[in-house]
Amino acid sequence: MSLILVLILIGALLLLIIGFSIVQQQKERAEAERRIEIARQRAIIDETDAVLSNTGMTPSSSHIMLILYRRIQDALEQSLLHASGQLKSDYERRLNDIKAQVSSVSSSASQVPAIEGFRLPDNDRQVLELVKTLKKLKAILRAEHNKGKVDPSIFSQEEMRIDNLQLRINVESMITRARAACFMKQYGSSKQMVTKALNTLHTIKGQTPNDPFIARKVDEAKQLLDEIMGAQKHSEPSAPKQKKEGDDLDMLFQPKKKW
Repeated sequence: MSLILVLILIGALLLLIIGFSIVQQQKERAEAERRIEIARQRAIIDETDAVLSNTGMTPSSSHIMLILYRRIQDALEQSLLHASGQLKSDYERRLNDIKAQVSSVSSSASQVPAIEGFRLPDNDRQVLELVKTLKKLKAILRAEHNKGKVDPSIFSQEEMRIDNLQLRINVESMITRARAACFMKQYGSSKQMVTKALNTLHTIKGQTPNDPFIARKVDEAKQLLDEIMGAQKHSEPSAPKQKKEGDDLDMLFQPKKKW
């Protein structure tokens, strides 16, 4: 009888250990998932903050600002579902600030700065940062549109503005590289890049026909193309003069010199 009781107690203890282990594993899995979700939302917030910090380099509309603010707001609200302690308090404070910014932009009149006033930064590092920012901004815009959080008309308008800015940067880059290639006497490559820049400028002109940037860059590209053609012409070796047939006959029949 005592043996049966011992076996029952051992069995109950084993079940208790197994049950505790299962509960512990579930807690650890839930904690791991919680941390992963917080890290994912943190990455979204950091990426959006980085784009926001560089919007001053571009003529950003109030529509874009709202899209970015609301993206951070959504990420903070999701983070609050999983955060605790001091982290939760930090997220709540940041969420209140973001809501105030969203409310301020929403209540103000829509602002869409003219893209014609855009000027490329003089610093190469800033230009590189601008290129990365526009790429991220375009990806964010598409992601939010795919979630149904951006009106289709606003999406089309803002995507076109980003495309236009990227084309302008490409034009500046191609003209700069063309000048460098011309300096290195790589006239074929230089001429190819200038021609490509001119084609890109015609594309932009179709979107913003009254843009002074276009006229200025077209004149600059054409002038550079003339310089390249002139430099290429002067660098070509001159063709040897062809002897006249009469000169050859005179030399053949002229009196031989006596030595």
